[in-house]
Amino acid sequence: MAGGLIALLDDVAALVKLSAASLDDVAAGASRAGAKAAGVVVDDAAVTPKFVEGVNPKRELPIIQRIALGSLFNKLVIILPVILLLSQFLPWLLTPLLMIGGTYLCFEGAEKVFERFGWIAHHEKETPAAEQSTDGAAAEKKVVRSAITTDFVLSCEIMVIALNEVAGESLTSRAVILAVVGVAITVGVYGVVALIVKMDDIGLHMAKKESAGQQKFGRFLVGAMPKLLALLSVVGTFAMLWVGGHIILVGTDELGFHALYGFVHHLEEPVAAIATVGGFLGWLVNTFFSLILGAIWGGIVVGIVFGIKALVKKDDTKDTAAA
Repeated sequence: MAGGLIALLDDVAALVKLSAASLDDVAAGASRAGAKAAGVVVDDAAVTPKFVEGVNPKRELPIIQRIALGSLFNKLVIILPVILLLSQFLPWLLTPLLMIGGTYLCFEGAEKVFERFGWIAHHEKETPAAEQSTDGAAAEKKVVRSAITTDFVLSCEIMVIALNEVAGESLTSRAVILAVVGVAITVGVYGVVALIVKMDDIGLHMAKKESAGQQKFGRFLVGAMPKLLALLSVVGTFAMLWVGGHIILVGTDELGFHALYGFVHHLEEPVAAIATVGGFLGWLVNTFFSLILGAIWGGIVVGIVFGIKALVKKDDTKDTAAA
């Protein structure tokens, strides 16, 4: 009996160790995957507050909550099963899909740069919130639907980028890691978005306090919000170009075109050999050239897209004149 109990306890201990190791693997995988998706996350945090501009302040947090739940549905119910099936049965599709997502990131980043310098006409994606004159349920539903649609594109990129980092894991591990990444990123992004959106309200509340220090800090918060949103937009643009460029850099190498990756890797090697800071310097070199590649790649795509738009518009004008 004692021997059987000891054996049982040994089995339990082994299971506990195995579970702990599995959790460590999941945590490590989620950390790697989440880090790679950082560029899209920053852009998500910069874009989302625009969807609640002009709404009743009392409805801001409920709307953000509904968008966050929609984002979770996008990631866990729609995107996760699809990309897991692809990774299991059509893994060769992942690199092209990832490069499509990277190209989209480069395009979005380059388009913002072009608009900033006035090289192309500036345009904003329509936000139903800005058009609202009432707080009706239909208008709020339109805001949420539009935000969730935009989130779907960003969520696809986040999940595919994350999957690429853990493609070598088992199917179960991939599923758990991606679910953890999806939940963590959604909670993190929309938690930050909620804080940003309510920052001016918090500042106004503090500005009415009796304490001079609280009043000063409250006014600082109110004045800092537009600057913070502007900073997030700039950081998000650079992050999109960097992440998108890195995806293209690695993707071309995996598809057999080694020149670009080999060139960057060759430049990394001398600085990577420097003691203590070599790893960081190597990362900086890779990031810099990924950013440059992303800007060039995105610029080419912007030129193609706007060229096609101009041709279509020209044809439409001719047809109208002929009619």
